[in-house]
Amino acid sequence: MHFYTKKRRIPSITIVSLIDILAILLIFFIVTSTFSKKLSQLQIHLPEATSGSEVFSSNKKNIVLEVQSADQILLDGRPVTKATITAALQEIEKTYPGSLVTLHADKDAPFGAIVSILDVLQSSGIKNIPAMTQMVKP
Repeated sequence: MHFYTKKRRIPSITIVSLIDILAILLIFFIVTSTFSKKLSQLQIHLPEATSGSEVFSSNKKNIVLEVQSADQILLDGRPVTKATITAALQEIEKTYPGSLVTLHADKDAPFGAIVSILDVLQSSGIKNIPAMTQMVKP
């Protein structure tokens, strides 16, 4: 007697649907990574303000001066002191002429330190220095 034996199919994985899922995940991660905010090296808590406007600079480099205390100052991500701010700003001005310097000072930073830094900035020729704040949440 001869019994009929069913031929076994070789198992295969269809990857067409997996490619679609991977493409969607890739698009999702690319889009969400563009929304990530550049984090500061210093933990700065900006003071709150009820009025103000956003500063946009499309064709100029935006240089960020972060002040947490009298000793912790970052200029465009690099640690500086009050004595070396002028030289660093002149170097940046040579590279990016007409760039905008914005001040991010912690709300608990000593007022005297901020005033002395503003004085150094004005003596180095920078006139318009916007100070960043965060809006009051209703």
